[in-house]
Amino acid sequence: MTITRIRVDTQAPYDVVVGYGLLGELPSLLADAVRRVAVVHPAALSATGEAIRVDLEAAGYEAIALEVPDGEDQKTAEVAAFCWDILGQSGFTRTDAIVGVGGGATTDLAGFVAATWLRGVAVVQIPTTLLAMVDAAVGGKTGINTSSGKNLVGAFHEPAGVLCDLSALETLAANDLIAGLAEVVKAGFVADPEILRIIEDDPQACVQADSPALREILERAIRVKATVVAGDLRESLSVVLGREVLNYGHTFAHAIEKVERYQWRHGAAVSVGMMFVAELSRLVGRLDDAGVDRHRQILTSLGLPVTYSGGSWEKLLSAMQVDKKTRGDLLRFIILDSAGNPSVLEGPDPVLLAAAYAEVNGHE
Repeated sequence: MTITRIRVDTQAPYDVVVGYGLLGELPSLLADAVRRVAVVHPAALSATGEAIRVDLEAAGYEAIALEVPDGEDQKTAEVAAFCWDILGQSGFTRTDAIVGVGGGATTDLAGFVAATWLRGVAVVQIPTTLLAMVDAAVGGKTGINTSSGKNLVGAFHEPAGVLCDLSALETLAANDLIAGLAEVVKAGFVADPEILRIIEDDPQACVQADSPALREILERAIRVKATVVAGDLRESLSVVLGREVLNYGHTFAHAIEKVERYQWRHGAAVSVGMMFVAELSRLVGRLDDAGVDRHRQILTSLGLPVTYSGGSWEKLLSAMQVDKKTRGDLLRFIILDSAGNPSVLEGPDPVLLAAAYAEVNGHE
């Protein structure tokens, strides 16, 4: 089957490669000077991590497999320190490399470890979930969590390349595939309404791992992120509607994740977060009723949640106030005027925030 190469044209350009059977592409993404490679993988992917390690050794590299906990449990300072210790014991230099294999939590961790070891070594990301393919592995944002919130400690560190092997989606749990579609829908609402049209035409095809429809919206979502990142890699305060547009739905989503102690899937939280900001957009007179209804219809057609009632409003608001997107004492939200036309809402009236929450609260 065909291979698609999507260029992320930043100061250090790299390709996101999409297709099947891509492991042979890995050596070409590693610099000629690389001798040692650490394959960072979660416990659940130990067989995959070991297979990649063996392939790298066969290609002439000194390779180690570095196993970390599953899920968000790996995104801690303690796990990062464990990785640093292994790199030190293995003699990793600035010309060596890290390969991150797994979902978004693993690519976040592997990127952060690569960014901080000797002030920066190369990293190649091999995302194994839809969420990681369209979002976490692309764009150079890396990070770990703290007790105060998600991704509050991190660095911008672009990968040397990203390999999205679509065969990984065929063994992905259905709920994880569906959750990943939230980031695809986000890309549609903020930048590429054609994604929304494809989903509306046949939502069932979009939840089938091997369907052409899923591949098309996945590649479109990656192109959205590649374009946005190329124009604003570090989410500059001076850039109006730059990389910040990718935060659509995320402030409320991160609050849900924190209140739920990271037991909610990120994509599920983002889905509710998009409904929250759609309602907020309507309340401030920017998005019409049809636009809000479109959010609900698209998300529910994919099996994504659109309500949340698990935490008190006070806890959610407190979590949002320490989110990394807040500036000073002002909460900032990306809202919509219409599909493909986002804007910034800074310091909204707390009464409107509470009213938007009431609209997505599952309690009648």
